[in-house]
Amino acid sequence: MDGARVVRRRLGFGGTLLATLFTCASLTPSLLPRTWLYQGVMGAVTALLGYAVGASIGAVARLIISYRLPERGRRFAWRIMLAGCAALVVVTLAYSYDWQRDLRALMEMDTRITWFPPLILAVTVVLFCAGLTLARLVRLGGRKLITWLDRFVPASVGHAVGVIVMALLVAVFANDVLFSAFVARVSDISSVANQGTYPGVTKPASAYVSGGTRSLVSWESLGREGRRFTGTAVTPARLTAFSGQRAAQPIRVYVGLQGTSSPRAQAALAVRELERTGAFRRPVLAVLGTTGTGWVDPVIADTLEYMYNGRTAMVALQYSYLPSWVSFLVDREKAAATGKALFEAVYARWSQLPAAARPRLLLSGESLGSYALEESFHDLTDLVSRADGAMFVGPPNANRIWQQLTYGRERGSPVWRPVYRSGLTARFAQSPADLAGPPGPWPHPRVLYLQNASDPVVWWSPRLIYDRPAWLEGARGPGVNPEMNWFPLVTFWQVLVDMTAALDVPAGHGHRYGANIVDGWAAVAAPPGWTAHDTDRLRALISSS
Repeated sequence: MDGARVVRRRLGFGGTLLATLFTCASLTPSLLPRTWLYQGVMGAVTALLGYAVGASIGAVARLIISYRLPERGRRFAWRIMLAGCAALVVVTLAYSYDWQRDLRALMEMDTRITWFPPLILAVTVVLFCAGLTLARLVRLGGRKLITWLDRFVPASVGHAVGVIVMALLVAVFANDVLFSAFVARVSDISSVANQGTYPGVTKPASAYVSGGTRSLVSWESLGREGRRFTGTAVTPARLTAFSGQRAAQPIRVYVGLQGTSSPRAQAALAVRELERTGAFRRPVLAVLGTTGTGWVDPVIADTLEYMYNGRTAMVALQYSYLPSWVSFLVDREKAAATGKALFEAVYARWSQLPAAARPRLLLSGESLGSYALEESFHDLTDLVSRADGAMFVGPPNANRIWQQLTYGRERGSPVWRPVYRSGLTARFAQSPADLAGPPGPWPHPRVLYLQNASDPVVWWSPRLIYDRPAWLEGARGPGVNPEMNWFPLVTFWQVLVDMTAALDVPAGHGHRYGANIVDGWAAVAAPPGWTAHDTDRLRALISSS
């Protein structure tokens, strides 16, 4: 029996064709470089998606069209299709090496990569066969169920009930067993990690940070990220060395998940900590959003402390133990509730102060931390009416205000660098040069979104399944491969996988923002007398640390 006949007896024509086309599409470049192993896994998943689509189209076609090719015609069609698919896979695999090297060169990364086309193909085929076998076992179970139901009810009813029951069983198993077990396992691992402390981080002796002397919050309750946040505040000695003037001890307040029972209670405790440390008497008070594990980007915090020579206060809350991408799936509402509770509590206390004695109220968050804070406001007008400035870094596509500004951009401005109402209040930037535009006034309070054109956190959306994104139309953003194309389902999966490698690229690409945050804060909240030279010096210091 020849190879074509074996394949034909085991696979469907439409499924095989679409699986091959989807696999080849997955080999094309996406936002970020990937390894050969990632590519093999990605190829298998996209092949399964393609097979499902092709098999479904074939089933519908057979219901509509009764004509069938003669056996000889079917054999000929299969041989032509398999030969064409094999040639397409070989050619695409050959091109994929150059595509990956070009993408790495675009991001100024080492172009000497290990790329094993035979292993990519082997991983793809093995995982595809395993997934297809599992799917067919489910289908077999469904057919058995339908056959049993047909003994008691009309065939049409039995088929409908059988399909619905199997779909429900698969959905329940996938969500309540597989996914829930995965989340529970990740949560267990993350909660254990939360008890640890990063090397070099020790309990501070300062009374100006949570977990230190006279703190209302215990060092143990802060969690791993909270301990790093309060335990690594820039020291007055380092601040003095940078500024040449006597520095103050920065204030950092943090409340972990173990500190209280609810976001509102966490926020109330945080405000009491702010009062204890004298935070409301500082020139600047920054409310910071955290990622899933409670992480605060140290560049966001350190930069403000250097700019104001330590005369700053910052506050943040933890809402989850989970990594940010898992939190985005299961804890997004909790992130929003925590961010809103913190801002409302701080704003209520801040509003009680005489207007002339209030500190400058700033907002900042990276990734899911920006989402958590954005949800405190209805729109941009509400945000700037209650805050003195905001800088959001790498905002997820789900951010509501970000969506309003991006979709409401002026005609002609690209989605990766939108211009909203002449940039009068909110602006978007990837590099320091972007902060100069668009031409025209930019009065305070200012809102800034730092977003890289190649950041999958910014651009991943369920709409990628069926809709070509605007960021692949027209001129591409900096760092986006001109060879990247959109394919239904495939691009959705590619960009989702890109998020796992979003931090494995140089600053200025992916989800890495580095010292560009310094220029961002200088644009949004520079202290009196701050100069471009000061920004350059601080950029150099942050980049070297």
